[in-house]
Amino acid sequence: MNQNDHNFLIQKIRTQYTEKEHTDLDELKALDTKVKRPANLFAYTFGSIGAIVMGSGMSLVMTDIAETVGIQNPMPCGIIVGILGMAMTIVNYPIYKSILSARRKKYADQIIALSDKIMNK
Repeated sequence: MNQNDHNFLIQKIRTQYTEKEHTDLDELKALDTKVKRPANLFAYTFGSIGAIVMGSGMSLVMTDIAETVGIQNPMPCGIIVGILGMAMTIVNYPIYKSILSARRKKYADQIIALSDKIMNK
C-alpha cells in the first residue's frame, strides 16, 4: 500500500469519529426530504396494496383458490376485486402528485429563502 492510499484510509476512518458541522445545505436537504417523504410513503404503500388487491382478483379467476375459500362462482367476484385493485393503482399517481404539490406549496417559502441564502454566500 503506498503512502497516498494509506493517508486516504486514515482520513476515511478519522471522519467517522469527528463531529460533522451542520450547514445550511444539510438543512435544505432535510427540508426537501420532509416535503417528499410523505408523498413517496403513500405512493409506495397504496400502490403495493392496489397491486396485491388486483393480483388477488386475478387469482380468484385463474386458480382454484376460490374453491378452497368456498366461493361458488369466482368469476364475477374476481373481476370486481381485480377492477378495484386496478382502480387503486390508476389513481395512485394523481393522489401522489396532489400530496406532493400541497407539501411543496407549504414549504416553498422556507426552501426558496434557504436556497437564496446558500447561493448568495
